[in-house]
Amino acid sequence: MQSLAVISVNLWQILISLANLGILYWIIKKFLFKPVNNMLAKRQAELDERYNAADEAKENALRDEIYWKEKMQSADLEADSIIKNAANTAGRRSDKIITDAKAEADGILRQAYSDAELERKKAIDGIKKEIVDVSAILAEKMLSREINIDDHRSIIDSVIENIGDDNDSIE
Repeated sequence: MQSLAVISVNLWQILISLANLGILYWIIKKFLFKPVNNMLAKRQAELDERYNAADEAKENALRDEIYWKEKMQSADLEADSIIKNAANTAGRRSDKIITDAKAEADGILRQAYSDAELERKKAIDGIKKEIVDVSAILAEKMLSREINIDDHRSIIDSVIENIGDDNDSIE
């Protein structure tokens, strides 16, 4: 009969263990479950806010890019217009005036090309600067504790320089 005592079920011990389990569950739920859920909700809200800010910055950058592309196209059209006007004026003059006008038209063409190139470079530099600023703000918000602003700017500048080089080879 002694071997049965080891295997026997003690009802009081089971009830006390269940009560201890219930009390422990209640304490954990009361003091840990709600604060942990609140902390997780706050973190999720912060992440959502950061993602929204990043999306907004990206949209602004795309709008700025479109704006500067349109500016570059209008500068090209204006340069073409200047070239056509100079060519028409030179075509209507007499032989002596034609030779003078050709020299003047060549100067105007060089100036128009250099002006157009200068405007194009200014526009590209403006786009690069705005992209760098927007990227720096975005990266500063997202990585403010991991990378300092100088390292970040140099990374963005090198990427944008490569983008500018790719655009030059396309055109």
